[in-house]
Amino acid sequence: MTGQWLLIAYAGLLPFLLFLLLCGDRPAFEGTCLERMHHFIFAGGCCESLQWLIGCVCGERGTKTCSSVEQYLCDRPNPVLQLFYLSILGGSYITIATTSLHYIPGFYVSVYHKYIGQAAVLVGVLLFLLTSFTDPGVINSTTLKVHISSYPYDGMIYEGTKECTTCRITRPARSKHCSICDRCVARFDHHCGWMNNCIGEKNLRYFLSFLIWHVCLCLYGAFLLGAILLGEVEDRNVVRAITYYYGGPATLRKVYSHVLQWLLTFYSTQVLMMVFLFVVSVLLAGFASYHIYLILVNTTTNETYKWDMYQRWQAELAYTKILEESKIAGIDRGFPVQKRNWMCGMFSFLSSRDPSLPPRPKLSNFKQKNIYNRGMFANLAEAVFPISNRKAPKKKD
Repeated sequence: MTGQWLLIAYAGLLPFLLFLLLCGDRPAFEGTCLERMHHFIFAGGCCESLQWLIGCVCGERGTKTCSSVEQYLCDRPNPVLQLFYLSILGGSYITIATTSLHYIPGFYVSVYHKYIGQAAVLVGVLLFLLTSFTDPGVINSTTLKVHISSYPYDGMIYEGTKECTTCRITRPARSKHCSICDRCVARFDHHCGWMNNCIGEKNLRYFLSFLIWHVCLCLYGAFLLGAILLGEVEDRNVVRAITYYYGGPATLRKVYSHVLQWLLTFYSTQVLMMVFLFVVSVLLAGFASYHIYLILVNTTTNETYKWDMYQRWQAELAYTKILEESKIAGIDRGFPVQKRNWMCGMFSFLSSRDPSLPPRPKLSNFKQKNIYNRGMFANLAEAVFPISNRKAPKKKD
């Protein structure tokens, strides 16, 4: 039973951490314990605490060493996460090869899966290399003319021609200077530490292919291990043996807890690897779905952040105006205190809003039209065939 509880805890903790990573900094959780946990785990809070602890133990020398390590890992291009990815991929494949491939062919698995798995891993490595080493769309004096005419300025998050103070070139719309790579990138999405490269106009298609392929690869590995384990249960007549020992009908549904206990006893590596691959596939599927959505509406991660900041700024201006008109800003707090029911009292720690103040305007009220959204299929074609790669039509004489 200890193994089962460990498995449940293992499968439950990872989705919670995923939710915390993706949603902990959302406006709905602003000022809550979820936001503080997100900051502590994913936004540098734990690193700051560790640095403070090392500083207390080792003094100024330890603090400087931590700062140097943090600067190398977070502020400079480095292959640490690339090597970590290769170690995860290689370690997972070696683990499956040494513990499970000798069960192929099996009751539910044909011999072809030995070769399909190897080919699938090689394709994953190829997409990783393409994403890591393909030019993301670097803008310099040579390529500026091509990129400057690719997209118009929208007058809101891209307010017109501006010069990059680092590269000393005009910054095209939808581009951004990456502080880590120290270069301007066209249609900048984000800097990916796993690839040690920026994700931009020219390698976005490879990045999305990498995500989708690894979702399929992890699901394939999880279901393959599940088929192997079910085959072992069938070959060894485990269900019949358990029902003979305990009595009762010989169905897997009735004795699944005993079968799971048997699998954890004799095939614990395969079970944990199967759960690991399935959970990773769910995490990657969520991340891939988010980027597919961004492509279909023709926006980027960087622009999502910019729009969020723009809407917050507009909402803050509107709220300040409301406070001034209501004479609440330090003069007259005349709004009646709203009564809260027992449910609000129980979950008051999830909200930081003062009930005596008027409600803040919703961010959705300040949503603006995305001029780059040209329709789902045109947006998808733009990601697959970047605008800067297309040849300009020849002029007729």
